[in-house]
Amino acid sequence: MKKVKVNLGLNGYQLLIGSGVLEESGHRLKEIGFGDKLVIITNPIVQKLYGNSLKQTLTSDGFKVTILPTADGEEQKSLGTAGRLYTELSEAYTERGTPILALGGGVVGDLAGFVAATYFRGVPLVQIPTTLLAQVDSSIGGKVAVNHGQLKNKIGAFYQPRLVISDTATLKSLPQREFANGLAEVIKSAVIGDRDFFTFIETNLAKIKSLDNAVLEEIVFRSAKIKADVVAKDETDLGLRHILNYGHTIGHAIETVSDFRLNHGHAVAVGMLTAARISNKLGILDKDELARLRGVISGAALPTEIPDLDRGKILQAIWHDKKVSGGKIKFVLLKSMGDVFITDQVSLSLVEEVLADSQNRYGKNRAIPNSK
Repeated sequence: MKKVKVNLGLNGYQLLIGSGVLEESGHRLKEIGFGDKLVIITNPIVQKLYGNSLKQTLTSDGFKVTILPTADGEEQKSLGTAGRLYTELSEAYTERGTPILALGGGVVGDLAGFVAATYFRGVPLVQIPTTLLAQVDSSIGGKVAVNHGQLKNKIGAFYQPRLVISDTATLKSLPQREFANGLAEVIKSAVIGDRDFFTFIETNLAKIKSLDNAVLEEIVFRSAKIKADVVAKDETDLGLRHILNYGHTIGHAIETVSDFRLNHGHAVAVGMLTAARISNKLGILDKDELARLRGVISGAALPTEIPDLDRGKILQAIWHDKKVSGGKIKFVLLKSMGDVFITDQVSLSLVEEVLADSQNRYGKNRAIPNSK
């Protein structure tokens, strides 16, 4: 088992990473000093795979466990679903000190985290991510949110968990597309913070895709460490933390305009390459580095071009993004692997030009892939 510390003073916490760490959950929760009542928020698929057995483990460790399942899918990240969960928490006689365990992927983590942040003005939260994307990104750093209409993560809070338990054995139950979805965030972590890690991914793609135990643990650990270090320096996203949005400004817009037919990781993969192409057009990133990034993204079975979506709607969605400040759009651009910077000096005409070039390469007669 590997450990990562998120150094946030009184709000600090540990990430436990390794195969089989889920079995230690009861022991780890007792170490924190929680009472004997717990609530697990999950979805029916994860409940069947891991939730019921986790409940048995925790019950045998002396906890009284309530499972609150919610349907799967991005559309569940809503105030309506949160409201239903508030009612169910009340009916289960949960108290202010009753921890909520978010067991699942990014949707469950965001939703359960938002509920934990707002119920009783905040109850303890434990993230137990079961997807690669959640283990390397969304479970770390305290961003919790629900969507508002077509606007992703528009209503939310910064609310740090008390513990993150990332059992890499759960990654072996993921469909290939879902695993690739998370691999986009792994690649992003290396691109923004660790050139050697990018080379490690480049060299070990075959082992990553074959779910080699040691390599899986290594990529989760190194990705989580990069994010933890950034969060420790900028908990509430006022500056440095913006680099974690590499590929997300355009990626979120594509995801939204596709009506979420493209999932998060696939959209971010395209967003990363689009941002790299903007860097190349500006003379900041050389073509060899751009080719390396494209090669790794393609080798990870992720898309490299933007589907035939309405460019006007993509640009409009970018303007609605959380990263707009003072009427200017903040982009994270790439100088070289492991070296990025934040700028608000990218013209929309250049963005539209790069979008158009990508869509022309994609081909207008191809259907938008459904990556769900």
